[in-house]
Amino acid sequence: METRDFHIIAETGIHARPATLLVQAASKFNADVKLTYKDKAVNLKSIMGVMSLGVGQNADVTVSADGDDAKEAIEALADTMKKEGLSD
Repeated sequence: METRDFHIIAETGIHARPATLLVQAASKFNADVKLTYKDKAVNLKSIMGVMSLGVGQNADVTVSADGDDAKEAIEALADTMKKEGLSD
């Protein structure tokens, strides 16, 4: 299992557009990918799950992936977070 912590810097947090991009990035992998915020973990391949967390600015979240391509999934999600200005 691979995990990585992120500090959300985007003013609007993880709202609809970046959430969609994260879900799309996670869905490209076979690994089971989860997003955890305030002790609640959701499937990162589910837009409704991600939106239900209500992740705002200055939040600390953890992305975890378990499976054959877990490392690649984490890297891709880290790139998406950075590219979208969600995390530094």
